[in-house]
Amino acid sequence: MSTLSASRVVFGFGTHPGIDDIPELLRLTEQADRDGLDLFTLSDHPYIGVRLDAYAALGFVLGRTRHLAGFANVTNLPTRPPAMLARTVTSLSAMSGGRIVLGMGAGGLWDRIADMGVPRLSPGAAVDAFEEAIVLVKLLSGGGPAVTFEGAHYQVRQIEPAPVAAPPVWTGSVGPKSLAATGRVADGWIPGHAADWLSERYRSSRPVIDEAAAAAGRDPAEVRTIFNLPGRITDRPLPATRDAEGRWLGGSVGQWVEELTSAVLEHGASGFTLFSPSHGSVDATTLARWGQEVAPAVREAVAKEAQPVTPDDSSR
Repeated sequence: MSTLSASRVVFGFGTHPGIDDIPELLRLTEQADRDGLDLFTLSDHPYIGVRLDAYAALGFVLGRTRHLAGFANVTNLPTRPPAMLARTVTSLSAMSGGRIVLGMGAGGLWDRIADMGVPRLSPGAAVDAFEEAIVLVKLLSGGGPAVTFEGAHYQVRQIEPAPVAAPPVWTGSVGPKSLAATGRVADGWIPGHAADWLSERYRSSRPVIDEAAAAAGRDPAEVRTIFNLPGRITDRPLPATRDAEGRWLGGSVGQWVEELTSAVLEHGASGFTLFSPSHGSVDATTLARWGQEVAPAVREAVAKEAQPVTPDDSSR
């Protein structure tokens, strides 16, 4: 069953699998499943011939694991019509016991997207389509009467929803309009450009999400923040865990635990996805330390801080 409960601090790792990387992808995901990690991510670039199709890979990996959830970070929405995307993710959720997250983006590399025969959208129209798509996926999930939806970009008529709840929707929103859409309709946010909780990007962007959520009648806390986090796990503590620009570099297990525990308790972080600083897949040794040492220690520290303090009977 899914480990992605709203109260759990999520730990995952990122992959960039090509056709030649299939054995490594399977080794890493099966290792992560054994080690108790929560999810793995892969990118969705269907215009790159050597890359695995994101949703084919997700389905295959979920079939070989028992606990690990998967998601495309983020789905290339312009090439995947949302009504069909709803069928895909609800089917994956039903077959995997809820182990799927829908990562959503408005589309970034429009030159390549257009090369696939998809009509080009302006940035503003792309964000409008992105918000419509999230709404439509949720309407076509969870059962109920047939749906008719007449949006500016997407339309369906008398389509029955799948009798399966929609998966959590996490976005990679960057601009103000997209951030506001995230606040209104999404369940999680992944700050762009691997920005972390101390970055100016996070400090200026998160309030836009919170204000839009509140204006839509939602509790802003319903929108989780999950950080993409490149970094090394070293045998010894590093003299500095951040570079001159303040970006996280990594450090020893103890340094990671201290930093991530602070991110959860002081900055509201809900999860972390580890990436290799070299932009490849995380190596097996680093992944083992992430799953076996860092993640359990952070969860333990967070749980300890969350426990209510009770009076000591002996002091009465």
